[in-house]
Amino acid sequence: MKILFYFVVCLLATLAGGISGVGGGVIIKPVLDAVSGLPVAEISFLSGCTVLAMTAVSVFNSRGGSVKIEPRRGTLLAVGGAAGGIAGKELFEIVRAMGGTTVMIAQQTMMIILTLAVLFYTLRKARIKTLQVSNSVACLLIGFLLGVLSAFLGIGGGPINLMILSFFFSMDSKTAALNSLYIILFSQAASFLSTVLGKSVPEFEWPVMGVMVLGGVLGGIFGRRISKRLDNSGIDRIFFVLLIIITLISVYNLVRYL
Repeated sequence: MKILFYFVVCLLATLAGGISGVGGGVIIKPVLDAVSGLPVAEISFLSGCTVLAMTAVSVFNSRGGSVKIEPRRGTLLAVGGAAGGIAGKELFEIVRAMGGTTVMIAQQTMMIILTLAVLFYTLRKARIKTLQVSNSVACLLIGFLLGVLSAFLGIGGGPINLMILSFFFSMDSKTAALNSLYIILFSQAASFLSTVLGKSVPEFEWPVMGVMVLGGVLGGIFGRRISKRLDNSGIDRIFFVLLIIITLISVYNLVRYL
């Protein structure tokens, strides 16, 4: 039953994440924090691997579609995200070394703040004048920030990506979702390589890893198929519901660890 639970959670999370562009880890991580009893380092690693598999499949399946990854800005953001992924992983290890529940409290607090900020932005988006950032250095720095948050929180990106892509680059919901997955792919790949090369891979059960990654792959495949059939308003509705769910789970986790 435990194996089936992990599979279902990862499948549903990456399905929703693939459609909306949040990645899936933003749901997997807090859910496992709440109910699995696994160490935070193991949850972050398994969640990151699942999201890495999902984004790789999603980006590959996006070829030839009507919604495109922006070749210049998208790649600059992704490169910045890769560097940020390494830095975020190092930050995670520093905070974890403080011991106790410090890293868990820090992660949940940041999740709540960021999700509420995105929720506020989403509700006010129609009234907010967006930008068209094109400067290469600015794109790299924004990607770096997203990568740091992604790797530190162990969520693979999350709602913050969509808010940043909408505000700074005036991307519509579907374009932002695909470019978000592209950034997440780079940042999670960098974080994964940093963990492996740094020999800091936590202990984990291979069957759990297997079913979680399988759920991520299937979520990526079907998430992209569903996304192609939805318009921007449909993506926005799914995204809004996810924000509410993520906030509630994060609040529950924070209260539990205080």
